[in-house]
Amino acid sequence: MIETNRPAAAPAEDEPDLLRDQFRQLLRYRRLILAGVGIGLLGGVYLGVSTADTYVATADIVLRAPTDDPFNPSLAPDKAINIGSERQVALSSSIANEAAKKLGVSATDFSALRAGLQVTNPPQTMVLRFTYTAASPAEAATRANAMTEAYLLKRQEALDVTRDKMVKGYQEQRDPVAKQLEDLTKQTTGMPAGPARDAAYAAKTDQQSKINTLNGNIAKLKALDMTPGRVTSTAVPPHGADGPGLPMSLALGAAVGLALGLLGAWVRLVFDPAPRSEGDVARALRAPVLGSLPRGKADGGPLLAAGEEDPRLAEEFRSVAFRLAYDARFADRRRLLVVAPRGSSEIAAAVAVNLAASFAETGKDVLLIEADLRTPVLASQLPTDASGRPNWSKSKGGAGAQHAETEWPDGRQLLVDAGESGSFDLIPGERVRNVPRALTSQRATRLISEADSPNSTVVVLAPPVLSYADALALVDRVDGVLVVCNPGAVRRTDLSRIRELISGAGGTVLGAVLHAPLPGEKKRGLGRAPKGGGPAAEHPRPASSPPPPSARSREPQPIPYEVASADTSQHIPGDGTDTVALRTVRTGRR
Repeated sequence: MIETNRPAAAPAEDEPDLLRDQFRQLLRYRRLILAGVGIGLLGGVYLGVSTADTYVATADIVLRAPTDDPFNPSLAPDKAINIGSERQVALSSSIANEAAKKLGVSATDFSALRAGLQVTNPPQTMVLRFTYTAASPAEAATRANAMTEAYLLKRQEALDVTRDKMVKGYQEQRDPVAKQLEDLTKQTTGMPAGPARDAAYAAKTDQQSKINTLNGNIAKLKALDMTPGRVTSTAVPPHGADGPGLPMSLALGAAVGLALGLLGAWVRLVFDPAPRSEGDVARALRAPVLGSLPRGKADGGPLLAAGEEDPRLAEEFRSVAFRLAYDARFADRRRLLVVAPRGSSEIAAAVAVNLAASFAETGKDVLLIEADLRTPVLASQLPTDASGRPNWSKSKGGAGAQHAETEWPDGRQLLVDAGESGSFDLIPGERVRNVPRALTSQRATRLISEADSPNSTVVVLAPPVLSYADALALVDRVDGVLVVCNPGAVRRTDLSRIRELISGAGGTVLGAVLHAPLPGEKKRGLGRAPKGGGPAAEHPRPASSPPPPSARSREPQPIPYEVASADTSQHIPGDGTDTVALRTVRTGRR
């Protein structure tokens, strides 16, 4: 047998879906991206203008070590020359001084002469590349060549000085030995044959060998090729400026700015506490997003969307009701609790009313219970008519009947005409002294159990779950919860906390309905309560005196509102005495 009622769980998203979702969220921060592009364009303009009159000339020098046999491969040049040290020598002030003398540069321009030079060494080579940057092509080439010549000259002088010192040292060693050899030669000339003459000749031979060795070293040093290197590429005046040009600079700046803007948007997205997409809401609640109210249609209109000229809002509510009807968790018990996270519950009231109308349109017996006993307004905003009381309220006589008339629910039941969708019953809310006791009373429990009847559905509207604990008091009896929120005015941590609270109370989050920001929410900002009142009240009023129980009429009538002369500075938000002035029947002013 095929199971038709399947739980509507949050869909598992794969890697491409998450990436696409994140990219769509990045596009929400258009200002950051445009700011990054603007900064990049400004940088591109600066680069293009600053390099427009900059010219670069380059000269290359191949270094070589002194050798007596340039064709002998036994000695590697990189072993005899430290290319890093030679690069530092090329950038030294002594080279710049020599070039300044040749160019006739004054002392005041000496620092600028050194600043324009850059010496690099291509990898795996014995080449020093002299790159000079100047304001004109001729000046750049002239100064690059002057620097290379000055470096070669200084290196030649250093090699010659080293060789002369070594030659001089060998000569200083040879002169005493030569003098001793001369003295031995004079002594052996008149000596008779014998052991003494033989010893003198042996000493003379040793001295002559030392002199020959020193003479050989001197001759080898004088025969060395002391060429410091050769210029392989002479600097010539460049044909154009060194910069990439203004068009290329603008393109590079725009690309870099776009990357910076996307990086800034990504950082902003990471640290943004608000869920910016349906996926964020679904992941925080671990429940699917059942619908998203059209922008501009979620506020400012009548509570009942059926019969409006634009049918998009009514169709969205029908879609949400359809998805709930095919959720086994709701279809088994047919109880639905509609709540908002915090702040105003006006959109939650519209969702509850329209879902009740949508369920009634499918032929179900729908009972809408307004469990918002702090700001009850549905009776004054819906087209209602008197209807019979529920069965549990028809107890005959006795104190029970009188007591049922004094506290909510008092048996008052209204019939709401939903136009083409049909009709449904409404249990209007009213102000009570002890809200938790009224919500957890046996009469409220018996009222919610109306859903146990065949083909019956109960929709309960409760205050914001994070502002009051009223919704949590109903979760154990109305375990299916629908969260109505504006993603831009709630935090991900708030949604996670709602899920934890509802799960801890024994309920289940069936899904979420998203809507656009209300005019007041745009001004107040994320998670900020309205000024001067509780989370659910825009304009708190002084406490009103409830009419005596005996004066209440059994017929449906507007909830009385009286303005007392008490000082508003002594008003305590959320103490159960908040009132709301009568307004026109529009959800934007609830």
